[in-house]
This record gives sequence, structure tokens and C-alpha cells, in this order.
Amino acid sequence: MKSKNTGTTDLRAFMARVAEKGKQPEPTSATPSSNESQMQLVIFEGQSGSETHTIPPEPERAPHTEAPIAEDDDESMALDESDSSDEDIYNIELDPGLRTPISSYDVNDQDSVRRAYIALGRCKPKMQKKDFPQHDCGGKRRFQPVWFDEYKWLEYSLDKDAAYCFFCYLFKDSTKFAGGDSFVNGGFRNWNMKARFRKHVGEVNSAHCEAEEKYNLFIKPKASIREAIASQTTQYKAEYLARLKWSLECIKFILHQGLAFRGHDEGKDSKNKGNFRELLQWLEGNFEEINKVVLGNAQQNCQMIDHKIQKQLIGSCAHETTKFVIEELGEPVERFLGLAQVADTTSLTLKEAIQTLLMKYQLPISKVRGQGYDGASNMKGHVNGLKKLIMEDSPSAYYVHCFAHQLQLTLVAVAKENIDCKWFFGHLAYLLNVLGMSCKKIRMLRVAQAEYMIEALKLGEIEAGQGLNQEMGLAWPGDARWGSHYETVMHVMSLYPSIRKVLFRLGRESNSVKALGAQTMLEVFKSFEFVFMLHLMNEIFGYTSDLSNALQKRDQDIVNAVDLLEFTRYNCKF
Repeated sequence: MKSKNTGTTDLRAFMARVAEKGKQPEPTSATPSSNESQMQLVIFEGQSGSETHTIPPEPERAPHTEAPIAEDDDESMALDESDSSDEDIYNIELDPGLRTPISSYDVNDQDSVRRAYIALGRCKPKMQKKDFPQHDCGGKRRFQPVWFDEYKWLEYSLDKDAAYCFFCYLFKDSTKFAGGDSFVNGGFRNWNMKARFRKHVGEVNSAHCEAEEKYNLFIKPKASIREAIASQTTQYKAEYLARLKWSLECIKFILHQGLAFRGHDEGKDSKNKGNFRELLQWLEGNFEEINKVVLGNAQQNCQMIDHKIQKQLIGSCAHETTKFVIEELGEPVERFLGLAQVADTTSLTLKEAIQTLLMKYQLPISKVRGQGYDGASNMKGHVNGLKKLIMEDSPSAYYVHCFAHQLQLTLVAVAKENIDCKWFFGHLAYLLNVLGMSCKKIRMLRVAQAEYMIEALKLGEIEAGQGLNQEMGLAWPGDARWGSHYETVMHVMSLYPSIRKVLFRLGRESNSVKALGAQTMLEVFKSFEFVFMLHLMNEIFGYTSDLSNALQKRDQDIVNAVDLLEFTRYNCKF
């Protein structure tokens, strides 16, 4: 952007003339003569770097004398040569009273303009005190050059005879700190009110302090963690990588074993600091090369044992594992990607949760080729079910109801419709209430079973050997998992003599309600109907359990599944 009524100098031509003369011209001092005096700097940014040149005015509007501006070393380092271009030309005003606001430049060019001004430095005319003009402000007063050293942000306009703030011109946020400021707009010229300089600086959260902070970050940006590590010595980086390696080895071992990381007390004097610290401490005590880089021999702020660091490393391991799983090629393999928490179980909420999880790993939902859920209406509904919503985005995501779950639903439906099954499972639930709700009764059953096993071994009725005759209990079956009913039926059959003995003892203890319940249960337990249904359910569940387990195999195919179903149907025809 060019200013009107200003002279410009081609910097390349100027440098060519300087090269011919063999020396740089000396800086010249300029004295103000009128309000029309102007200064202008033309900045050419090329691949070789940034160059600066100033043309200070002479009194009486004499031809400009060319003089280079001495640059501050720290500020000149802020120039970013990589952003320069041969076509970028900025007309930069040295005089702060004639400058164009930073906001008027193109957004993409503002940082380049700031770099040019920072390379140029503040406008500090090299004039004697007596050469600054006077005007009436509580007496004849003038600008004092010593203020430049006292206030590192201060600069002076020869054209306006006013003071300006260099930091605020470059970085003041006009949207956040609205309102006028004489050090930015118009200039400050009340030389008898020096206290206004300190007032302009203000408190820590003032507009000037924020602009100064931005200025310092701009010329000396804070290095990132990666850059800070890269700037260290080779030995430090080697120790850091070794420490990271052994920390990851400990984490991989704990994750593989499925152990907890943290302990109840991880303090310095704790006897058990948790699996992670204890494992790292064991490695430290047994291997000299590890001892040199971990725990006590590591820097206090880089030991990598804090629980936050542990979580970050665990997250990195999980990310890399998931990335490997996603990039796996070959046969389709079922893998666990993650859990998602939902506010409700509506189909739309569930779809959004699944879509968010897939997007996290950059997996488009349009590439889903299959889906399978339970039989709930919000999952498999043909109108607004989750199955329907996903198929709208991915028509090839065919829905397959879990075969094992369908088998469970069939068994539940049949059991509810058959009176004998309802009677049997009702008494079975009552039996579990009588014997399974008291630690005393559970112990009586264990003692009775131990006595029965000893007697049976003596008589040779059962075999002895490794893995045989294990202790059994009476666990409550789950309504949605009929495989657990099969386990309960098998245990009742195996413990039948012991259960009869315990029920008999409980019925003789007293005349209480519990004793009467035990006597009633004993009569049912000994009846032909209960024993017959017990053996019948054990036979049926034996076939259906095998079918259910086969349907849940990962390598199962549809042809084999249909054959297993036909085999089960044939064997269940008694």
C-alpha cells in the first residue's frame, strides 16, 4: 500500500550505488522545519532476506538524504525470511504521525508489515534537546530525548511534534480495547504531563501491556516442547528416549496383563506405589543401564511417573493399536474400537454415538457393510430403528440379528408358554432362595457335598483325578442368557443328594416359617415330576447350549450354522 505525496527510493538501486562507492553512507540528523516534512521507507522482500532503507527529510524540504537505519539485533532476528517474496513491496512510513494503521493492510500482509517495522525499529530522531520544537503547554516546553531510554515503547513524530507508542501501533486490539488513545491516534504532545506515560502503560491487564506481550512473543516466540527438546544436547535426548522406552515397556506389560496402574498410596515413603512405579523401580534396581535414566537419576520434572503422563502414554498405545487394527488387510476380523456414553437409548442418539466413534478414527459410516444388534424395537425397527437410520447412510450395511440371541429368545418364549416348564423353573427359583440367601446354608451345602464325595470315592462310585470333582455352587441364572440356566440345572443334578440332606436338616431345626418352607421344598424336590423335568431340561439345554456356543464362534459360517440347527432340531424330537 502506498502513501500519497511521498517520495520513494528503489532499495536495489540504492544498494547498487553503495556497492560502487564501497562504503555505506553515514546516518544524517534531521531537524523539523514544517508540518509537511515526511519520511518514507520502501521495503523489498526477496528470497535472500529483508533489507531496509530510510530517507530522512532535510529542513526547507530539501532533497532526501539516504541513510540506513541501525537495527536492533534481537528485533532483526524476528524476520521470517521464509515468508518473503520478490513481488511483495511495502511502503513503510518511518514517521509515526504519517503511518497507515496496521488494520488497513491486507490480513495476509499484516505480519509482514509488522516484521518490517520491527526491523526498522522505533522512530528516535538523533537530535539534540535544543533542536526539538517548543510549544506552549504550561510554559514553553519540548520533547525530552532521555525519555527514549526510560520508555522502551516511546517514539517521536517529527511531522506532528508528538509522542506515540510503538507497541500499541503494532499490536493493540481495537476490538477488545475500544476508545481513543492519544499515543496511538493523533499523538501526545503535553510535555508538562510526563505522568501520562505511566498512565498509558497502566495495569497488568491494560491494552498497552497486552500489546507489549504480543510484541515480545512476536520477536521471540516461545519454543514448543518438541523444539525445546530438540535444542538440548545429544546426551539429554538419548536419556529422554531411553526413559520413554522403558516407561512404555512397563506400560505395555501392565496393559497386556490387564493390571491396574496406580496404587492406593504413591507417596515417597509408601511400601506399594502401584504396579507401574513398582515395576519401573524393580527395573531400576536390577539393570544399571536403566538405573542411569529413570526415577532418581532423571530430572525432577521429566521422570514420566505422574498419573497424567501415564494416561497420555496409555492413550498413545491405544491410538497406535487402533490405527494398526484399522489398517489391517486380509480377512475381516472382529475388533473392539471403544465405548460410547449416551444420554438416552433412542435410535437417533445411538446412531450419533456410533457415527462420532467412527469419525474419531476417520472411518466413514458410508463404508459400513454390516450391523447386528439385539431384538429391541429401537435397534431393529423397520421405520425409526437404528438399523434403518444407518442403512439410510449406507444401504450396504445389511442387518443380521445375532443367531445366538435369537436362540435364547426362542427358548424364553417356549418356556413361558409351557405350564410344566413354568412350574419347574418357579420351584427352582424358590430352591435357590432357600439355600442361596444365607452363608450358613451355603456352608451346610458345602459340608454335605464334601461328605458325599468322600463316601462316593470310598465306594468307587466316582473317579478321582486332576480337574475332577470340583466344588460347585448354586448360582442365579440370567433371564436373557439361557446358557446360565443350563449351568444351574447341571449343578442341581450333581448336588442332588447333598441338597436333599440340607433341606431335611433345615426342616427339622424348628417350626419356623423357614423350616416349613424347607420341608415343602423337600417334598417337591423328591417328587417324580421335579426329577423328570430336571433331567429333561438338562437334556434339552445340553443340545441348545452346544448350538448357542457354536453360533457365537468368530469363524462360523452360515452353511455350518444351518446344519447345526437341523442337527439340534432332530435330536430334540423325543
